[in-house]
Amino acid sequence: MKNNFWPALGFLSPALLVILVTIVFPFGYAFFLSFHKWNLKYRDTPFVGFKNYSRILGSETFWEIVGTTAVFCVLSVFLIMTIGYLIALLLNEEFWGRGMLRALLLVPWAIPEVVNGILWKWLLDPSFGILNRILMKIGLIEEYHSWLNSMPSAMFSVIVAYVWTHVPLAALIILAGLQSISKEVKEAALVDGAGIFDRLILITTPLLRPVLVVVLMFETIFALKVFDIIYVLTGGGPGRATTVLGWQIYSRTFTNLAFGRGSALAMLLGLLTLIVAVLYFKYLNKEED
Repeated sequence: MKNNFWPALGFLSPALLVILVTIVFPFGYAFFLSFHKWNLKYRDTPFVGFKNYSRILGSETFWEIVGTTAVFCVLSVFLIMTIGYLIALLLNEEFWGRGMLRALLLVPWAIPEVVNGILWKWLLDPSFGILNRILMKIGLIEEYHSWLNSMPSAMFSVIVAYVWTHVPLAALIILAGLQSISKEVKEAALVDGAGIFDRLILITTPLLRPVLVVVLMFETIFALKVFDIIYVLTGGGPGRATTVLGWQIYSRTFTNLAFGRGSALAMLLGLLTLIVAVLYFKYLNKEED
């Protein structure tokens, strides 16, 4: 056993080095900064202990941003799960062109989020956006609307753009779960006279529950740390209407240059994400038991 330790460590060292450089060191340095008043505008970087955390948790603005993040997360994840499940059910059936539809489903997911944001910004542009033109053609609006500069349309627009990107991944994972369900189970349900909705509610969904919980966990974590789509579409505006925790961390760190406060915000977001992940894992273990 001892003779194999050093050769094994040698083989693992490249991977361990990558983990150390890309994960352990950045996290440790951010954790260190969160206990200091580290601002590039000033030379002094005194140790302040938990003062950054207490100021953040005692701020009404922080809790307002947490509420905005929660609204974005709940609505986005609900739409992603619902639409992804429906698409997966459709693609699980046999029909002509199913392979092409599966390939096309990957297109939104393959587009980088920044490019996706730019695309939606063009579509929603108040001057030449195609959405305004279509709605005017069919008579739903009388004049061009500034979707990204007013509420609640700004939040709704950001959610739609985000959901459009993340639905394909959820649909593909759920589709893989659907294809793992035994055909004998479906045939037995048909023999017993179960209708399409009975099979969906009483058979398919319970069997898919572990897969659905995994997708729900990942999508919740992704939604909690969203940044790219906010950065491109609204920049947290109008006002603070679409300011989520990810955007606030960026703004506090790289706009105000308050690295200590920004690091503390990042640690709080990481803690929130960890709590969500632990709760989901506990639920998964309970289901397995």
